Amino acid sequence: MEKTLKLKETEDTPAVTLDAVKNEFSLIGRSLPEDAVEFYRPIIAWVKAYAQNPNLETEFIIKLQYFNSSSVKQVSDVLMVLEEIFKAGKKVKVMWFYEEGDELMEIKGQEFKSMLSIPFELKT
Repeated sequence: MEKTLKLKETEDTPAVTLDAVKNEFSLIGRSLPEDAVEFYRPIIAWVKAYAQNPNLETEFIIKLQYFNSSSVKQVSDVLMVLEEIFKAGKKVKVMWFYEEGDELMEIKGQEFKSMLSIPFELKT
């Protein structure tokens, strides 16, 4: 497994930082890729590989201003792998940031939180 995966933010895709060495994990920006499955494929593959030998603690930051319905499924897939890491006995925490007053992103964060058993914090 590559120790890091970094993708620069574009108008339609979030900045992605997956760095096992620095223990930094984040998705930040807007997620509206034309083909969400293709965009998230290397991200999900990296997280699955990371899950084979994760750090003792993993804090995953999600600061999406918006994401389309096809991205929701892909983000959900990432979260499900984090759930597997947690169930294997490692410390995992998700920090879900949303803009004050952005009910859609707050509700989506609440939905994800209710689906998972990992610690999941919503923050403005």
